[in-house]
Amino acid sequence: MKIITATLLFSAIALAGCGTTTGERTGSGAVLGAATGAAVGSFSGNAGKGALIGAGAGALGGYLYDQDKKKEEQGQYW
Repeated sequence: MKIITATLLFSAIALAGCGTTTGERTGSGAVLGAATGAAVGSFSGNAGKGALIGAGAGALGGYLYDQDKKKEEQGQYW
């Protein structure tokens, strides 16, 4: 079960960067987070709650990734 959870989370993080705009990256993060959250939540018997939590976390992750990529493209690192 730990391997499945780790694989799902890694996949969501790896694919959260799909897209080139803030909306695309945030949206793809939300969708992948919801799917991962539903899968993980189903193990505890509450896939709906897991999907909602995952969607929020995925959207936040996608947004933060987008902001990081924008800084990288503008050369605004230390």
